[in-house]
Amino acid sequence: MKILAIEKENPGLTPEDFKPYLDHEAKMVWELYEKGIIREIYFGAEEHNAHIVLECENLEDAQDILNDLPLVRNNLIKFDLTTLIPYNGFSRLFRK
Repeated sequence: MKILAIEKENPGLTPEDFKPYLDHEAKMVWELYEKGIIREIYFGAEEHNAHIVLECENLEDAQDILNDLPLVRNNLIKFDLTTLIPYNGFSRLFRK
């Protein structure tokens, strides 16, 4: 199941709050990418927040995986999760 996770930074934080955890965060994200759990990862241009496409059994598994990331464990960020399904709107083009 594909799941979209969009990072939300917790309020009242400074860039200095994140620094102690960024290297470990990147290492863990790389490991998840290598395992095929993280399929795609981007930063949003406007807010510089992470947008991650995960391949997991369900939303709960995705949340458990993300909860283990250092920035989540240390209450710096959280993620909004959405299950993705295939777009079926093209079928409208072929109706008679």
